[in-house]
Amino acid sequence: MSSENSKLNLLTFHGKTKILHLTWFAFFLSFVVWFNHAPLMAAIRESLQLTDAQVSAILMINVALTIPARIIIGMLVDHFGPRLVYSSLLFISSLICFLFAIADSFQQLIIYRFLLGFVGAGFVIGIRMISEWFPARQVGFAEGIYGGWGNFGSAAAAITLPTLTLIFGGEDGWRYAIACTGAMILVYSVIYFFNVQDTPAGSTYFKPNKSGGLEVSSKRDFWFCMAMNIPLVGALAILTWRLGKLGLMTTSLSFLIYLLLLLIYAYQSWSLYQANKEIFHQEVPEIHRYQFKQVAILNLAYLTTFGSELAVVSMLPLFFLDTFEVSPVMAGLLASAFAFMNLVSRPFGGWISDKYGRRNSLLITLGGLCIGYIAMSQINSAWAIPLAVLVTSFCSFFVQAGEGAVFAMVPLVRRRLTGQIAGMVGAYGNVGAIAFLAVLSLATPKIFFTVIACAAVLTLVAVYFLDEPEESMVEVLPDGTVQLIEVS
Repeated sequence: MSSENSKLNLLTFHGKTKILHLTWFAFFLSFVVWFNHAPLMAAIRESLQLTDAQVSAILMINVALTIPARIIIGMLVDHFGPRLVYSSLLFISSLICFLFAIADSFQQLIIYRFLLGFVGAGFVIGIRMISEWFPARQVGFAEGIYGGWGNFGSAAAAITLPTLTLIFGGEDGWRYAIACTGAMILVYSVIYFFNVQDTPAGSTYFKPNKSGGLEVSSKRDFWFCMAMNIPLVGALAILTWRLGKLGLMTTSLSFLIYLLLLLIYAYQSWSLYQANKEIFHQEVPEIHRYQFKQVAILNLAYLTTFGSELAVVSMLPLFFLDTFEVSPVMAGLLASAFAFMNLVSRPFGGWISDKYGRRNSLLITLGGLCIGYIAMSQINSAWAIPLAVLVTSFCSFFVQAGEGAVFAMVPLVRRRLTGQIAGMVGAYGNVGAIAFLAVLSLATPKIFFTVIACAAVLTLVAVYFLDEPEESMVEVLPDGTVQLIEVS
């Protein structure tokens, strides 16, 4: 391997490192916008006189659209490339962000918050971009930096937006703060488009052989994929049920949404069949095979890791505010401890995965995550605040290291399907968030943290059956030429 491929100098701004820096910052800004409401919920609640049920609904609805969005974005990025898709996503999301900033009723807030869930799908785009630019021995670390430094956007929002709201002042201070985040991604959508390329010069951008559903390799994997698609619509059904129970949705509207979700699942199943109908008549050539169980296990791992992070980041500012009776600014700063660890923990998870193996890294990080959430379940007003922050940081380290380990594996399953696989795995993170936030809306934070710890135990069992990647994967160029890609 050349010296260029064996070293990763983060202090340069050329070649693949330039792409890494520009892409993680795009993800960073998308996370700032996706979670710009969380540290400002107290101000929004007071400004629009929201009830506790309405606040819970906004927190849950924020991650709802990201489930289908990550699937759709995964397909788009595999076909059109990350440069165009990321720039377009940031541009469109900026307009929705402006609408959220000027919303003057709960109905408008929840509609625009629902639509802003689409910006959370940006993560999938960068996964494909980074995998195109970095060799296999670096891809885990590079994906970890991309995900970790980008994920820090939620912490940056928690740290800066309450202060920015105070600087603007008045009842509408929160509106100006949120509008500023929209302006940032609007400008950056143009910067990103004119400064990146989809692949290094001379490299081929592999596209799926079929459009629509995810390609699988056997009849068994087809039915397995069908089953794994159920939670993607099931999570939205849970969200609909919770909104109905909170009195925020009529029974007739709920049934209409349930029917729509059934139709979506039917269409998704038909698309999957259309993409894979040949497997019912003939075997897939060895050169195109992969094991779908790898994707399924990564789905569960990301449900537990990123799903819990999304849920905790959404509720932690109000949790600290209510538990310790501190100011909203201080609550935002305390809550940022959870996301702050992203700067080092997610790259660390990718690094140890590159160096010591994908499966073992996931087992270790999930074990630490379980211990961390059990400890967080014990936090109450009698605790010293520094101790609560220390426990929160310990837990978040393993949560985000686990995320890094998951996406160190995703690009090594099947190169041409990386966007779709990343989309499905990423969507499962949102499935976890909705499920965990639904638990929170029904129970105490203590039970909420305990349920996540139990989910980690179940995921540990599943990860035990994860296989290490093969030494290489094979892809076929458009002209029929076979190319061997080293992955270990």
